[in-house]
Amino acid sequence: MQAILHDIPAYLIKLTEGLRDRLRDGDFLSRHRVRPEDFTRQCQLSFPVVMLFILQKTIKSIQRHLHEFLSELSGGELFEPVSAGAWTHARAKLKHTAFMELNQECVLPVFYGAEGPEVQRWRGHRLLGVDGSLLRLPNEEELGEAFGWMESCNRAGPTGTRYPEACLSVLYDVLNRCALDAQLESNRRSEISLAMEQLGRLQAGDVVLNDRGFTGYLYLAAVLQHGGQFIARCSTRSFVAAQELFRLERANQSRVVWLFALPQQKAECQRLGLPLKMQVRFISVRLPTGELEVLATSLLDEELYPTDEFLDVYHWRWGHETFHMMLKSRLDLENFSGRTVEAIRQDFHAAVLLCNLESIISQPAEAEVRQANNPQVRPVKLNRAVCYHALKQDLLDLLYRDIPAAEVIAQLTRLFQGAPVPTRPHRKPPKRRKSSLNRSYHHLRRVRKIVF
Repeated sequence: MQAILHDIPAYLIKLTEGLRDRLRDGDFLSRHRVRPEDFTRQCQLSFPVVMLFILQKTIKSIQRHLHEFLSELSGGELFEPVSAGAWTHARAKLKHTAFMELNQECVLPVFYGAEGPEVQRWRGHRLLGVDGSLLRLPNEEELGEAFGWMESCNRAGPTGTRYPEACLSVLYDVLNRCALDAQLESNRRSEISLAMEQLGRLQAGDVVLNDRGFTGYLYLAAVLQHGGQFIARCSTRSFVAAQELFRLERANQSRVVWLFALPQQKAECQRLGLPLKMQVRFISVRLPTGELEVLATSLLDEELYPTDEFLDVYHWRWGHETFHMMLKSRLDLENFSGRTVEAIRQDFHAAVLLCNLESIISQPAEAEVRQANNPQVRPVKLNRAVCYHALKQDLLDLLYRDIPAAEVIAQLTRLFQGAPVPTRPHRKPPKRRKSSLNRSYHHLRRVRKIVF
């Protein structure tokens, strides 16, 4: 055990102790409670307990989760049961901004600090993705008014039914699996407007990877204005230079052209302080499926950024899609634990914080598994579902109890390494046909696995 404890990185101990201190800090409590009198009485549902209960979100009923959580909190001794109604009143005293502060001021400074883990980069650049997704919310009038409604339609037109829906947008480090910023807003907001607000988180030299839909002149110019660079996938109807490469139908072609703001965009560019022209390099790449794609990038130097690398670089953007999948599928984000606007925001930002904690705490275990891979045998990697389950299971030990941080992290590391899964980097499964309603029902009821 001692040898294992000595191998625990100092930055993980610093992170754990920093989170524990922040949860017990009176000023932190004051900033993130609704009223000055909230969380002043001595009761079981204290400020840190409420935060950790939300962070340990489960698909079980609230009452059963309360019983299990309080039983673990009491160390197996008798405890006073708490009703689901009391829990609802307790969480109403908490602001979702508490989870945002823990992420921005505790996790990210350690993640990217000088003493933190080795940050993976491509040619010296962080690779960031900005993308949005839609969340279906519980059918409550309050949520529909706050986030917007989605009208259900079929081939015959509107069905007369609707449900609340929100739009999420995440600025995500695709190589290091870290969410730098996350927003949950109304579905009336466009993904582009949310993404442009998040560009303020960029650092000089960051490269932003974007899918089709994020190749408008205003957005690309805004990336440059914030000190970043971009690699964006073009549609067949985008810029003239991209259309020419699509017609040419040849891979590994590279052209540098000047782009000019359209007449109707000039007033907006002047208002935002954006340039009216910029140089952009267009690159054609051939996907493994044989399809040709065209990328637009501000990385103009062919020697520093060879054309043949861009296919692999853009493929790394898929990590952003799997992050959304992890939120919605494995963590079952849309199975919200409350039906108020604040409860929805609490669940969302708690899930983002949990993802970042898993990313940074699992790095030593991931490095050891990668180092132990035998080139003669199929390589293995960590099972992320197992990692999330172990982290949520030991959350009280990690962030609440006075157990030495090194011991808890050592235990988590062993659990992370206990069930690696093989990787199949060159596997090309056949494209699945569109699922029928019966297949979808079967998958949701009997196949899909949820963490905790």
